Amino acid sequence: MKKIITLALAVLAAGATATTPAAATTAAIPKGFLLYEKDAAKKDNDPETTWKVSNSAKAGLAVNPCGRSTLAATGRAAARTVTFTGVPDFMKVEQVILYGSPASAASAVAQVRAALTRCKARTDSGSSYRYASARVTGLGDEALRISGQVYYGKKAGVGGDRSVLVRKGNAVLVYLWAGEYSKPAKGDWTDQLRDARRMTAKICDVATCG
Repeated sequence: MKKIITLALAVLAAGATATTPAAATTAAIPKGFLLYEKDAAKKDNDPETTWKVSNSAKAGLAVNPCGRSTLAATGRAAARTVTFTGVPDFMKVEQVILYGSPASAASAVAQVRAALTRCKARTDSGSSYRYASARVTGLGDEALRISGQVYYGKKAGVGGDRSVLVRKGNAVLVYLWAGEYSKPAKGDWTDQLRDARRMTAKICDVATCG
């Protein structure tokens, strides 16, 4: 599980070096707009937990099956990523990205769908990490529920991530939790779907929605 969290953090950090063509300069995400920014701003003296807030429009996409910093990077205008990590094996990420147009945002989601197919499984030291996704109806213009899970042969092992990705207009938002999951179950997305619905309900305050 530590390897999964380390990889995810590396992807987010690596995105800071990705090249993103200039997009609309008027797009902005107000400070405090994300759901977890208040929690991230609180003083935390616990050595086993860490909050990080990034305003880089080049941050790696939180959902990144192939681990490529260029995934969904083209056409971004603004972004904010809040990451929480806790010892020993827990991480959650909230990410809101504004693109220069709804078309660019739709292209970003199409890239994620393609990556989920292209990198559906990664094999390492006798185990595999497999991705699966399903459409979520009634949420934004399009939405996906995504799982990543460790498997030993056909048996699910401990260690996985669960995320919800939503596009609304020119905005793409991701809520990802990674922890000691076992076989994917419907209840694994309860918190991520709750947060995604809350953000989708107000995203048009900063996004261009049709």
